[in-house]
Amino acid sequence: MKFILGTKNGASQVFDEKGNVTPVTIIEAKPNIITQIRTEEKDGYKAVQVGYEEKNKKQKTKNKKIDQDVKTKDEKLQFRYLKEFRDNQQKTRNKEQDKKQDYKIGDEIKVDVFEEGDEVKVSGISKGKGFQGVVKRYGFHGAPATHGTKHTHRAGGSIGDTNKARVNRGQKMPGRMGSDRVTVRGLKIVKVDKENNLLAIKGAVPGHKGTLIEVKSEN
Repeated sequence: MKFILGTKNGASQVFDEKGNVTPVTIIEAKPNIITQIRTEEKDGYKAVQVGYEEKNKKQKTKNKKIDQDVKTKDEKLQFRYLKEFRDNQQKTRNKEQDKKQDYKIGDEIKVDVFEEGDEVKVSGISKGKGFQGVVKRYGFHGAPATHGTKHTHRAGGSIGDTNKARVNRGQKMPGRMGSDRVTVRGLKIVKVDKENNLLAIKGAVPGHKGTLIEVKSEN
């Protein structure tokens, strides 16, 4: 199981030796630090928890005793993001593969865990689009532009029987759009930049620039 947390840097393109262009999304994945390991014996499932982006909490106070307390607290690493990655392929792997993935608390996970050509699935929070109507939210065609239509060109139309005095569950109506967790499967790693902690993934990735992205191997 290969995995890492990173942030979306934006879109770009990569040229191969023949001059063919490949559209990619750049993910900046600084080293992830393992903070906890879940086991079947203790927790009932197997997973690895990682921390991403350390917090810098330094407070300036006049009291020396308080300053000392703050310093002792800063010795323990605090992260902005914590995420668990469950091991769903544990039964299909052999013992040799398990030894290679024997993680320990404090270990670092870097971009070199992936190789060019690896198939991955990417998860993130999609762009928020605010309150939208049914035409943009669900692709409704709207009312005809002629034949007496007035001020209701983008209206949703009838919502069903009114004798019940309530709206049917699941009825498509205007509302909040976006800001949902989206997972895209079948993406490929095009390039791994170990020096700058960058991953170039073929295709589009959910979210805006700076969104937290989860990259996990398909196998």
